Amino acid sequence: MKSSHLPSDSALGLISTHSFPAIVGTADMMLKSADVTLVGYEKIGSGHCTAIVRGKVANVRLAVEEGAKTAEKFGQLISKLVIPRPMPNLEAVFPIGSHLVEIAQQQQGYSRLSNRSIGLIETRGFPAMVGAADAMLKSADVQLASYEIIGDGLCTAIVRGSVANVAVAIEAGMHEAEKIGELHAMMIIPRLLEDLEHTLPVASYWREDQEPLPMLMPTPVKQHQREVLALPELEKKPLVMKKPAEIEETIE
Repeated sequence: MKSSHLPSDSALGLISTHSFPAIVGTADMMLKSADVTLVGYEKIGSGHCTAIVRGKVANVRLAVEEGAKTAEKFGQLISKLVIPRPMPNLEAVFPIGSHLVEIAQQQQGYSRLSNRSIGLIETRGFPAMVGAADAMLKSADVQLASYEIIGDGLCTAIVRGSVANVAVAIEAGMHEAEKIGELHAMMIIPRLLEDLEHTLPVASYWREDQEPLPMLMPTPVKQHQREVLALPELEKKPLVMKKPAEIEETIE
């Protein structure tokens, strides 16, 4: 969808937090509280993450308000913004255009972890995150989907599985992270909406991109080499020339 075709009452909503699990939980609340589309996330370093949604002005305002309340509960809200009727130039430069959603969905491919609950543990320090991920995998039937690094020493392990298994895994991961380093944030989302599903990171190990159809090429016909047949040798007989007188006698 090009910017020139967007409705005149469209708007952009942005919420920034200082945690990746917090921004995922905030985005989830925005999607569930109003009819908006999640464009994606923007990470600018130092742990700052921004979720960007778009839709009608009234819906975006509601989504941003509810999302900001969720971020405040986590103690991670940095700022919020609603831009009614954004200019085409703004959308052309910043990663906020609605067409980016379609591109992201095409590039993401199908994941074997789709339609599962998600759990996130954020630590300050890579060893604590790896230790937490190991504890989660050993404590419950979950799969490590990916990890995310947002700067300021913050990194997040993301696991997927059933709600019960994810809850057990997160509990074990939190204890392990606190033993090794600093536990910064955690999040469990039981039911993922499609928009959130498409924007979450998934390691290439889990992706099943559709393979292109094989190109059909004409099969070359193998031509058999003609065999040369050996002809039997003709018996050589001497040519006898008869005299005219002998020829007349033969005729008579």
